Amino acid sequence: MLSVGIIGASGYTGAELLRILYTHPEVRVTLITSRKYAGRPLGECFPSLSHLDLTFESHEDDRVVDRAEMFFTALPHQASMAMVPRLIEGGKRVVDLSADFRFTDPSLYEAFYGPHSCPDYLEESVYGLTEVHGAEVERARIVGNPGCYPTSILLPLTPLLQERVICAEGLIADSKSGVSGAGREASVGSLFCEVNEGFKAYKVASHRHTPEIESQLSWAAGSEVRMIFTPHLVPMDRGILSTVYAVPCEGVNAKRIEGVWRDFYHGAPFVRIVTGEPLPNTAFVRGTNACMMAAVDHPRSGRVVILSVIDNLVKGASGQAVQNLNRMMGWNEETGLRAAALFP
Repeated sequence: MLSVGIIGASGYTGAELLRILYTHPEVRVTLITSRKYAGRPLGECFPSLSHLDLTFESHEDDRVVDRAEMFFTALPHQASMAMVPRLIEGGKRVVDLSADFRFTDPSLYEAFYGPHSCPDYLEESVYGLTEVHGAEVERARIVGNPGCYPTSILLPLTPLLQERVICAEGLIADSKSGVSGAGREASVGSLFCEVNEGFKAYKVASHRHTPEIESQLSWAAGSEVRMIFTPHLVPMDRGILSTVYAVPCEGVNAKRIEGVWRDFYHGAPFVRIVTGEPLPNTAFVRGTNACMMAAVDHPRSGRVVILSVIDNLVKGASGQAVQNLNRMMGWNEETGLRAAALFP
């Protein structure tokens, strides 16, 4: 049984990792860390997980490197880059859930997040969109787990750009996320009275997931891709719905797009292609590692409307991280991730 450590386990993604790994037959969690909760039992932070006999430790203690064979780092952006080199130098493998190892170009990271303290490690990190880069994930020492919004956009668009069935120009992604996407730290913007009965766009034309999305789409298209990405905050706990507007290439319709998806994702257990009603709904994937997608023709505009839903905490974070773990260890990709949706 593989011993696993979670560095930064007191946030929502840490809780989701613990929930998923609790039923994973190949894994035993031997370490959880938190600066805020160091020395306190897990149940004080998450009463729903009080049945797990775990106590938070400080990841600043050098001895934590020896407490597990494999690590998830669920620290804030720019904090993971201080921890990951210690783990790698200790002979460990890492799935990082921050943005610190999602880019191969340090200048692109630094333009949106700030200075990178270990750019040499970016050269060997693998972008962990498992269905697309799974073969590289299997060999990786460092996997940069994708962001939640990018996952919902890249899974439907990557094969369509690779197969040249949609144009690389004029892409628009209109995405909505539940409040848990903002993390667990208290802030005015995520207070109940600030969010409830409201619906807003935020970080318009400036969201830092934009370069992550564009760099991967550019890789898929073989040329530079720029898109309009607008995130919105919805008053619900979890879930992402991305509505993408694209110009199909000549002779391409929704049925052709569905065929490309089926070929590209043949054997991919978490990609679910919808034809007809009901269209993808965040409730249909809540608590699962699934991405549900659909394409609808819009003949009056000459565009196609692509719909994609994920659970931002599972497929958009911790579930995908476990999926990457499974590929890294040579296990069945679905191990520990076969839960049915929490619907109704």
